[in-house]
Amino acid sequence: QVQLVESGGGLVQAGGSLRLSCAASGRTFSTYAMGWFRQAPGKEREFVAGINWSGGYTNSADSVKGRFTISRDNAKNTVYLQMNSLKPEDTAVYYCAAGRTMVPDSEKYDHWGPGIQVTVSS
Repeated sequence: QVQLVESGGGLVQAGGSLRLSCAASGRTFSTYAMGWFRQAPGKEREFVAGINWSGGYTNSADSVKGRFTISRDNAKNTVYLQMNSLKPEDTAVYYCAAGRTMVPDSEKYDHWGPGIQVTVSS
């Protein structure tokens, strides 16, 4: 079992940056692939980025490529999402999730954080 808690969200102007963190409890964090998802009002939850257990492989949605970077520190049981050049359309609740594979399918993730709001003003 692993419990996840996101932090680092907030309000930022377009073009700005934020770094989200997701702290995990438990000693099995390093065995999980991790993902970031987001859900905007009135829209379905969508995949943002994923990273494998070691951090050696990552993938991301086309909408955030070149702007967002996922990384992890297994010694700190934490996964990060560095978000640069933020746009108003990035406004959403962001969730981190733990699963056995870093695919974009949310159903493949077993554990979820409660989510954190990111708001980008124009």
